[in-house]
Amino acid sequence: MESLLAALSGDFLGTPVYFWIAFIAVVIALLVFDLGILHKEEKEISAKESLFLYGFYVAIATAFGGWVWWQRGAEAGLEFFTGYLIEQSLAMDNMFVIATIFGFLAIPRIYQHRVLFWGILGVIAFRAVLIGLGAALVYQFSWILFGFGAFLVFTGIRMFSHKDDKPDIEHNPVFAFLTKRFRVTKELHGHDFIAKLPDTKTGKLVTWLTPLGVALIMVETVDLIFAVDSVPAVFAVTQDTFIVYTSNIFAILGLRALYFALAAAMNRFRYLQISLAIILVLVGIKIFLVPMDIKIDTLLSLLVTIGILAGGVIYSLYKTRNEPDVGAEVAPQTGQLEP
Repeated sequence: MESLLAALSGDFLGTPVYFWIAFIAVVIALLVFDLGILHKEEKEISAKESLFLYGFYVAIATAFGGWVWWQRGAEAGLEFFTGYLIEQSLAMDNMFVIATIFGFLAIPRIYQHRVLFWGILGVIAFRAVLIGLGAALVYQFSWILFGFGAFLVFTGIRMFSHKDDKPDIEHNPVFAFLTKRFRVTKELHGHDFIAKLPDTKTGKLVTWLTPLGVALIMVETVDLIFAVDSVPAVFAVTQDTFIVYTSNIFAILGLRALYFALAAAMNRFRYLQISLAIILVLVGIKIFLVPMDIKIDTLLSLLVTIGILAGGVIYSLYKTRNEPDVGAEVAPQTGQLEP
């Protein structure tokens, strides 16, 4: 028993092991609750249910952050909530791209949750690798924070100058690679990501990707691309691997729950990208100052992020108040997938 307690009290990446165990247990419980109880049967998720689920995930994240605050102090708690909010802010753009992918591939709403759910498993694994790599680089080469900061400032400026650009899924390199290198069915096969069908030349049964499988791979790829922005952004707040990773995962879990509410009225958030660009630039400046021992107060960072994000949402809703809600779906383009 004493050896077990000693092991749990030991550190892993600078944090007691029992903190990691508690986090993993919470995430597993949430995933089991989501798939095993809430969505045991496939169904379309309404905007109302999406908002309710988002509130539930926010409550869980808040409780976890409160526990971190209680166990590790106010500074760690503020870092968790700031990292959580920054990740949620920057990942919103990710949600809009995912909605466009679903629309282009004509993925019915009833199957979209399945893609998002299994995509979460990839997020948990890939973010662990990216954050672990980032933490190791920062530990070995503190000057790399200058590079992170400059990259975030550049990305924010570029986002602002391309704020009206829309994702071009048809000419997306990942989509082109999948349709050229793999057999892809034109039609869905229920909720399956792959299907066993005859080869068009030999007639033998072979494995085909379905549009749902294509959507899953593209969603995972999109998350990896967006993580290049959001992961360094959280390093501006803290270099504590536990805080960076847990705030990232809780933020993404919440946003995936919010997806259906956002997707139902994408046009109402037309100006949100400007807020995200400003946040990226400010976070880039903040992380650039870290190696020079110039630290901006964490509470101030949290309040500024909340203000900018809230301002973007309120301004968007006000400017589009007379517009009807328009979903993210675009008219499916036929002829893109081989039959």
